[in-house]
Amino acid sequence: MINLEGKVALVTGASRGIGRADALVLARAGADVVVTDILLESDLESRKLADTYGPLAKAMLQSGQVYTERTAEEIRAMGRRSAAYRMDVTDPEQVREVFARVKEEFGGLHILVNNAGTLDHLGQIENQKDELWQRDLQVNLTGAYNCCKAAWPIMKEQGDGRIVNMSSVAGTLGGFGQASYSTTKAGIIGLTKSLALEGARLGIRVNAVAPGIIGTEAFKMGTGHQERMIARTAFRRLGEPEDVAYAIAFLVSDLARYITGVVLHVSGGIELFTF
Repeated sequence: MINLEGKVALVTGASRGIGRADALVLARAGADVVVTDILLESDLESRKLADTYGPLAKAMLQSGQVYTERTAEEIRAMGRRSAAYRMDVTDPEQVREVFARVKEEFGGLHILVNNAGTLDHLGQIENQKDELWQRDLQVNLTGAYNCCKAAWPIMKEQGDGRIVNMSSVAGTLGGFGQASYSTTKAGIIGLTKSLALEGARLGIRVNAVAPGIIGTEAFKMGTGHQERMIARTAFRRLGEPEDVAYAIAFLVSDLARYITGVVLHVSGGIELFTF
């Protein structure tokens, strides 16, 4: 029932995990999809950026778990238009350049999924690293702001825009040892609701999703507490990246045409009281 034919989507942080699943599911629903990430398989510059953005990005590149260009190839094999662009969401000028390129080459932009994020900064408050706090704010929160700001005039001109921002249950519940991550994901909710109000009369809908414990590549390389985290969910099992992607596909479709400013939990009930 979800039909996104004729729509152009851009997904940030789409080299793997939830972002990659988002891009593929949107394409299966009929959208043309631009795939962006700081990491591209064939781009030597990506290796330098991986060092800048921390051990998780570096580990993914070194282990061959970067699929930005491959994702675009898979989308084109479906008969959709696609391109893979390297984009640092913390660089406003680079973001504006990529969005202008998308408008020129694809004819517009109807769907933005702000998925790019960092989640490798763990430590109680006295052990939080100031430089990683600033990095997380820049990537997770300011990065989404930069992309929304670049997409806004395109969507306003079209009278048609659908934005989904990636929050987290850490942003609604808090996260032990995740002060920076939780703070940025809570901030995403405020950004989402404010832009939903601003966009309502312009034909722009803005929503957020709050995933719980999802079986991404990053989760599987985690800290050893995976089973304990899974046990907190009502379902007692991991979610899959596609579970989040299906929710996003609904929110950006016409089936959700009267929905804006919501935070949709895709969490297996982790926010419920379980025992």
